[in-house]
Amino acid sequence: MDSSMSSAATPPAIALIGASGFVGLRTVELLSARTDCSLVPVVRSAASLAVVSRQRLAWRIADFLSAELLAGALRDCSVCIHAAIGDAGQIVRMAEVAYRACAAAGVRRLVWLSSASVHGQDCAPGTEESSPLHDHHPIVYNNAKVRAERRLARLARDRRVEVVILRPGVVFGPRSRWLADTAADLRAGRAAWLDEGRGVCNSIYVDNLVEAIRLAATVAAAAGETFLVGDAESVTWADFLQPIAGHLGFAASAFHNLPPPRVVPERESRWDAFTLTPAYARLSNFVPSRAKRLAKALAAAWPAQRTRSAWALRPGPAAPRLTAELALLQLCRWKLTNTKAERLLGYRPPVAFAEGLRRSLAWLDFAGLGRPSP
Repeated sequence: MDSSMSSAATPPAIALIGASGFVGLRTVELLSARTDCSLVPVVRSAASLAVVSRQRLAWRIADFLSAELLAGALRDCSVCIHAAIGDAGQIVRMAEVAYRACAAAGVRRLVWLSSASVHGQDCAPGTEESSPLHDHHPIVYNNAKVRAERRLARLARDRRVEVVILRPGVVFGPRSRWLADTAADLRAGRAAWLDEGRGVCNSIYVDNLVEAIRLAATVAAAAGETFLVGDAESVTWADFLQPIAGHLGFAASAFHNLPPPRVVPERESRWDAFTLTPAYARLSNFVPSRAKRLAKALAAAWPAQRTRSAWALRPGPAAPRLTAELALLQLCRWKLTNTKAERLLGYRPPVAFAEGLRRSLAWLDFAGLGRPSP
């Protein structure tokens, strides 16, 4: 392990928070096969162990929003990788909890998976790691990731834990929503793109992200740094989407070519806003996690007022759709570079984009989602 934090004789114990997610599972599969580290998967509940527990690993269960419980799960680990996902409030809260848990457990380094979306999906030309951030993006997720990075920066001033931040772009691969959602949209006749897919797709195949995670966890020069990471190739959205369509038996004309939409800023829920307050941070120390999850579920399930009518229209053909996130992504004209990661981490994406896409399409077939359209 080049420029490693530990000698080869004593491989470091690396905790992986969020081991059951898309990125987490692939990280478990790849890092558990290595001999230069000892992986400790950490999940929220026993239900999340369905796949992870198939391997002989010292997995642990902990509440990601409790610093005390998480610290117990991180005992004896020298590095912690945080790959868990959540809503806007949870993202910011988890950043603080993870740092405090690492400090309490004696973890030396925290690798935080942020996102290139802190710069916006349609990032400005010239964007790099040092580009200024703001938290008034139209996408709530972007703002949460920015606030989480800021929270970590403030906490890291005490120098108890080294923080390394990774900002991947569009992470794809087997089990990826980008593949499954595109296949579903094509079959439903609602697949769409902007400008015939000419926008830049800042892609990163999941195995390449895992390699960046490994380097961020082990290379000494990474301490305190932030890295944009992606595939080596410059890729357009047509390069990404057309092979999926062709694999399912569709021509490029299956994508409705839409004009750039007017993106309406998302509104943060009152619950998410409350979870960002100091009052919630104090209260959450005394409220059981199950009660917090129940309160959130009840708030989400509260029925919205509906207009009743005696008349109902027969469903028509599916309308083409682009989410606000995808529309902004397809407007992008700037290829984010790996220059800093190459220089400080020695990052070289091990899987070419074309090979990553080939493996992804093979997974579509395996999952029963890749059969040609009738």
